Amino acid sequence: MLRRAWAHRALGLALLVLCAGAAWVAWRYRQDLALATARTAEGSAVARTPCGPIEYQARGAGRPLLVVHGSGGGHDQGMDFALPLVPRGVRVIAVSRFGYLRTPRPPVATPEAQADAHRCLLDALGLRQAAVLGVSAGAPSALQAVIRHPDRFTALMLVVPIGHRPDQVPASAPPVSDGQDRVLLQLLGSDFVYWSTRQLAWSLLLRHLLATPPEQFRAADAAEQARVRAMADHILPVSLRRQGLLDDTRLGKRLGPQDLSAVRVPTLLVSARDDGFGTYATARYMASQIPGARFVGFEQGGHLLVGHHQALRDLMAEWLRL
Repeated sequence: MLRRAWAHRALGLALLVLCAGAAWVAWRYRQDLALATARTAEGSAVARTPCGPIEYQARGAGRPLLVVHGSGGGHDQGMDFALPLVPRGVRVIAVSRFGYLRTPRPPVATPEAQADAHRCLLDALGLRQAAVLGVSAGAPSALQAVIRHPDRFTALMLVVPIGHRPDQVPASAPPVSDGQDRVLLQLLGSDFVYWSTRQLAWSLLLRHLLATPPEQFRAADAAEQARVRAMADHILPVSLRRQGLLDDTRLGKRLGPQDLSAVRVPTLLVSARDDGFGTYATARYMASQIPGARFVGFEQGGHLLVGHHQALRDLMAEWLRL
């Protein structure tokens, strides 16, 4: 009888600990999600344009730079990326693309339509011209902006760009399979699933979602690790970015050839050879086809260019002075 009583007490204690742990996880998740949701609206405004509502955030004074974010982003990701340029005399204008945060997805959400929306935002802000920076999945519409509106965009920078690469050009990484896409979309289909993965499987998140070797992260200094962690944290809430993420996933597999010879502005392309999304080969190919373009390739750093953020800021600041 005594042994049975102790067994009941042990089971009760285990259930109590389990319930307390679940309650703490739920509280922590709600706290993190509330903070993330509040952060998405900080500093941004919505411009009413002929292309529809467009969310943006602007900082600084000087030469205007339109920043077009990658997958999982929004105006917040774009501003985080380009904010160090503000002290260098750049006016950073970070946009939320179609389906991200407070920019709704229109019926037609092609890179061409998004490029026209970039022009509409310049009009709404009273800007005659601006340079444009496209990061990752933001590259296709940034590229189309300078092709479709050559009088409005004065320089182009494409960082780890998603783009078309002919089959005869060797890939720099295996293509992302449909199965991998389904796993990624499941991960990004739920705030709680993404949050849990962020807490419990950081290396998996880095390698498969952010296409960056975990060993590059571990070798980075504390400041660079903090930057990468903040970027991952700022993907929350994924529920406010889901429409854009779905479009980006589809777009990456159906991008066709672009008229790269039509780009007539100073162009800089940057990537890392170990980017799991294979943007190194894409960027190098695009640079070979855009008249006068410059390609800068790093051997390591992954899709997040870990360890090269200072060098990247210097490259961008130099390019904007051309």
